[in-house]
Amino acid sequence: MADNFQVNCHKPDNQDADRRIQGLGGPGGGGWYHAIDVLIEGIDSKRFNLWTVAPNGKSVWVVVAKRGNGRKYLKTEPDGVEPNNLLALPHCR
Repeated sequence: MADNFQVNCHKPDNQDADRRIQGLGGPGGGGWYHAIDVLIEGIDSKRFNLWTVAPNGKSVWVVVAKRGNGRKYLKTEPDGVEPNNLLALPHCR
């Protein structure tokens, strides 16, 4: 059974034309932070699940998606809320 972890911050990659984030972080035990590739592998292998709270106050799952060029990235399940839920989070320290 996979563990569930809340995401409450992101680290942007301003050099990336795809606006792919560098990593995500969350609360618990002094907080946690992992790079995007570690998080993608963990979700793909079903070791853990990530979720966050959207601007509308509802919880949404973070999922792995793939661009047309095959590059994987993270996004939240569609909730009809703009802006992007992950990019709307504060920056991780």
